[in-house]
Amino acid sequence: MRYTAERLLVRPAIRGDAAGVLTRVTARDAGWDLLNMEVRRLAGGETWTHDTGECETALVLLGGQCAVRSPKGEWPGIGRRPDVFSGMPYALYLPRRTAFTLAALTDRVEVAHCWVSTNEDHGPCLVTPRDSQIEIRGGGNATRQINSIIPPGFPCHRIVAVEVYTPGGNWSSYPPHKHDVHRQDASGTVLEADLEEVYYYKFDRPQGFAIQRVYSADRSLDAAVVARDNDVVLVPEGFHPVSAAYGYTCYYLNFLAGSAQSLANVDDPDHAWVKETWTGRNARDPRVPVVAHSME
Repeated sequence: MRYTAERLLVRPAIRGDAAGVLTRVTARDAGWDLLNMEVRRLAGGETWTHDTGECETALVLLGGQCAVRSPKGEWPGIGRRPDVFSGMPYALYLPRRTAFTLAALTDRVEVAHCWVSTNEDHGPCLVTPRDSQIEIRGGGNATRQINSIIPPGFPCHRIVAVEVYTPGGNWSSYPPHKHDVHRQDASGTVLEADLEEVYYYKFDRPQGFAIQRVYSADRSLDAAVVARDNDVVLVPEGFHPVSAAYGYTCYYLNFLAGSAQSLANVDDPDHAWVKETWTGRNARDPRVPVVAHSME
């Protein structure tokens, strides 16, 4: 499949505060093999019933509080933050062949739903804010905050999920990196995983935006898109840096799946040198962390 800027950008299906499926990307739509995601918005008291089928599933609470019931377990109060800029994440991992019902306990619930085919069975797992590790990455105006949700090593088959906060005017996913070839050394350590990835964007002000470039080493793919609130950007291959517009804190949720439950990647060799500049006064932007465990 030939990817263009238009194919890489998925706009929300509904506007305003209406309930429903805010956005959805299936593997078939994206032209890849494994990764599917959607974001659902539920009004208070509304329920959503689903069966994971032959897929493992991750539910990440973006805002509000919900309860989930299933034959594999019940979780009566998931989520605390009203929005992604007000606290750390809650998430629920559910295995294949699990029917569940999610009920909105607050006036508005937004939940990101990722599903990936699997032939493995793992136990359900609730991820709380205390389980989410904060990493401050980069330096200077390439400083950003990464919160782990379903990190490498999590007891699942393929899904990886992290959320990233980038202060206005900063670069993220920088220097540009890629993960589109599976490589490992003689000991079996994964040096680079072949991963499909989505970026789901939100901003602290609704008029905010970011610019994301997606490009391959040979430039057979070289596209730039403007991502706005609730947009999805597909990363089928190649390097994929982000620049947040000045004045707007940028949030994105990454779901990934592929050849390994890993985030192993390689930097663009043309730009890897910038890491050497992240020292002294240029070491860290004081605006991070944007959210912290103390907010809970």
